[in-house]
Amino acid sequence: MKNFSGQKYIVIGAARQGLALSQYLANHGAKVILTDSRPENELAAELESLQGQNIEFALGGHPLSLLDGADFVCPSGGVPLSIPLIEDALNRKIPLTNDSQIFLENCPATVIGITGSAGKTTTTALVGQMAQAYFEMKGEVNKAWVGGNIGNPLISQLDEIQEDDLVVMELSSFQLEIMTKSPQVAAVLNITPNHLDRHGSMEAYTAAKARILAYQKASDVAVLNRDDAGSWKLAQDLRSDLISFGFHGPDGMKNGTYVEKEHIYLQIGRERIKMLPLDWINMKGRHNQANVLAACAISAAASIALPAIQMGVENFKGVPHRLEFVRTFKGADWYNDSIATAPERSLAAVDSFDQPIVLLLGGRDKNLPWDKLAEVVRKRVSRVILFGEAADLIAEAIGPKHRGQNLQSVVKCTTLEEAVKTAANQVVEGDVVLLSPGGTSFDAFKDFAERGEMFRKWVNEL
Repeated sequence: MKNFSGQKYIVIGAARQGLALSQYLANHGAKVILTDSRPENELAAELESLQGQNIEFALGGHPLSLLDGADFVCPSGGVPLSIPLIEDALNRKIPLTNDSQIFLENCPATVIGITGSAGKTTTTALVGQMAQAYFEMKGEVNKAWVGGNIGNPLISQLDEIQEDDLVVMELSSFQLEIMTKSPQVAAVLNITPNHLDRHGSMEAYTAAKARILAYQKASDVAVLNRDDAGSWKLAQDLRSDLISFGFHGPDGMKNGTYVEKEHIYLQIGRERIKMLPLDWINMKGRHNQANVLAACAISAAASIALPAIQMGVENFKGVPHRLEFVRTFKGADWYNDSIATAPERSLAAVDSFDQPIVLLLGGRDKNLPWDKLAEVVRKRVSRVILFGEAADLIAEAIGPKHRGQNLQSVVKCTTLEEAVKTAANQVVEGDVVLLSPGGTSFDAFKDFAERGEMFRKWVNEL
């Protein structure tokens, strides 16, 4: 365990990551200053949670004088690296770190790290369930710890984690872009356009994701997707072993999971192991089959026994706001896919259904291309209902109605609540009503979870 005593840490951002990190550092003897651009009156709950801790606060801005004598600057994931405080820290050669980096540097257990443009939360939760099933089957008191970008910052539990436990950690590009430590098992599920409003280019976004692999050792394992060009391209720079996943088998004797005759198989050298039938998967969509292929490869890399992998898949019902069934109303099934904050994710959701779709699209754009989704919408979707800031942009991408296309209508609403009511008026028996926005929630909600919860509420009130 690193000695934090007497070191000065500037933590930027009083949200979940910043609060957990500040508390951990203060408990271990560091001098902590937590700074946030919001004024004190907007942070009452956050400040109360840190009451009695040896933490200083600098609120309502980020004065550069905070850097005087600082040993480390810790930006939370949502803080752009372009703010003056971080730029000045880099000019002064003050190193950047964050809660995930400090966790990895001090964690005594094996860590599985999972990143990707889509599917990382579902895959992280599923691997966590497999790992916990493994410990329970063995009758051991060891624990699978699941967290990171998925919800709870794991640093708040670091002091409880034992050497023989297993940690399953979701990592975002925002966390990875400053990290110089890799997990022992590191998975990149896919890399498709996302967060370009923050990273500026696909090259920068890909470079951030690739850092999860960059600091692995020869004894570590990488897990990559053979069916995704962005993920698979990273195989050429690996320092570690590789177990890949994809729908078709890996080349030659290479290690990986794949599908054959409606079953998932694992190939390790010359050995082929039948893992489980596809119909054990309780989630809709080919993309969720890919998530299970990934989870099986990751669990194999972490030496989790096959019966635990099978039990994990059989008992896993999915994660809220990810193609989550809400109710049947007017003979139509209503689904909440609020997690879809990029057009690529909405595309995967549309591909999960054979029924006529009433699709709710909107929110705030992330400077991502809509053309591919628009093309599929015109062919596959019956009706589109647009809402939020990006409504006009999406309408322009979809274009006017043409003869021969499946799309019957495009309606623009101001809010998601209005979109739900409009869908209720348009829907017919046998339809699927799908909230899969393609944009972020920040034009109207705190996050995608709040958007999904409100969608659920409004649908259940119909």
